[in-house]
Amino acid sequence: MKKYLSFILLTLLSSTLFAQNKLSYQEFRSLVLKNHPLAKQAALKPQMGESQVLKSKGGFDPKLYTDYGSKNDQNVNYYQKLNAGLSIPTWYGLQFKSGFETNNGTFLNPENKTPYGGLWYGGVSLSLGQGMMIDQRRAELFKSRIYQESTMQEQKLLLNELLYESGYSYWNWFMAHYSTEVLQNSLELATIRLNGVKTSAELGDRPIIDTIEARIQVQYRQSLLTNFQTDLLNSKIKLSTFLWTELQEPLELNESSMPLSIDSIAFEILPVISDNDVDTIVQNHPYLTMSDLKIKSLEVDQKWKKEQLKPTLNLTYNVINEPINYNPLLNISPNNNKIGVQFEMPLLYRKERGDLQLAKLKVQDGQLDYVNNRMYLSSKIRQAQNEVLNAQIQLEIYSQTVVDSKQLFDAEKTMFDEGESSLFLVNARELSYIQAKLKYIEVLSKYQQSLLSLRFSMAILW
Repeated sequence: MKKYLSFILLTLLSSTLFAQNKLSYQEFRSLVLKNHPLAKQAALKPQMGESQVLKSKGGFDPKLYTDYGSKNDQNVNYYQKLNAGLSIPTWYGLQFKSGFETNNGTFLNPENKTPYGGLWYGGVSLSLGQGMMIDQRRAELFKSRIYQESTMQEQKLLLNELLYESGYSYWNWFMAHYSTEVLQNSLELATIRLNGVKTSAELGDRPIIDTIEARIQVQYRQSLLTNFQTDLLNSKIKLSTFLWTELQEPLELNESSMPLSIDSIAFEILPVISDNDVDTIVQNHPYLTMSDLKIKSLEVDQKWKKEQLKPTLNLTYNVINEPINYNPLLNISPNNNKIGVQFEMPLLYRKERGDLQLAKLKVQDGQLDYVNNRMYLSSKIRQAQNEVLNAQIQLEIYSQTVVDSKQLFDAEKTMFDEGESSLFLVNARELSYIQAKLKYIEVLSKYQQSLLSLRFSMAILW
């Protein structure tokens, strides 16, 4: 196929109609990734995941607390209470607490009475039932880490889709640009031939009817050119939607802008992707990875719902001590303590059992969705590969068709110049040649788009 490229280039691009202000696909792609709002939006996704993890870790932050209250009436100090300290939550249902408490007053509840210097305390609370294996804080942290990984996969998908849509528009512009150029060249040739036929007819060398035939060709090509110019204008408008400045201001293509030249396109003969390779690609596909992460998040919910079927059993133990000479550790004894036990259990667990059943169904739904997505992605990759293989064949066919049509046209034109053919046959051969060139440009563009579709289905555009 490559042996025809130089010949096709000469026949397709025989004249330069635009200033040499080329925008290659790689340059266009870089601009899209650098400045497009969706690219910048995709860059925010991992940051959102990091922020969510940071937020969930906040559930394990140490906390300072102060609880102060007093009541005075008719110059009587009813009570004055102060409780301040530090609590430190940990992973396995443990929470450490240390603080200082001082209470006094005429009508203070005796159980709240403390020595004159107050009481220091320190201890631990432990969940032996619900919340021992997993609690709400740990569940949220697990899910936030899963979400963080999911945002990275979402970023890949967003950029993959952006590059696919923008690339597809680029190759539509490529096709419209060079098709318009072919029609402009053909219109110029038809106009030159019309003027030549008119001169020959005036001199009596050609019949007058040939001028009508030549004029019809000019009109026909003018009509075709108008259609292609409209396609070119629309393709430029579409392509401009992907061009932005660093300040998020939209850009428009210059009139002199043109896509990369045909001879600079790298022709890739892609190897056939085996079934094992397709399975590996699908397994690592960001979309499927997101489905798997969704299942893992639902499984965390299921684990937490199952934990809620346990009764609540919380134990609290605090050592208390009156500070001596402001030293809270002097004369400390484990016999001076506060102990608490909290127990709670629903008799029917209907809410908890319903939540657990719903969580299990959501996991099953996610697993079925995963299986369906896997088959869908596998079929899309295989279909896209078939499109690429077909485009490769079509490209080879039309490469030869352009060469053959040019030879027939040249031969017919030579016979016409020698008086052995008619203008009708020359025009017919030329139209076949023009259509072959237009089809070649279309197939070349479709080939590049099929490569985009294959890489898009494999999520490897970015």
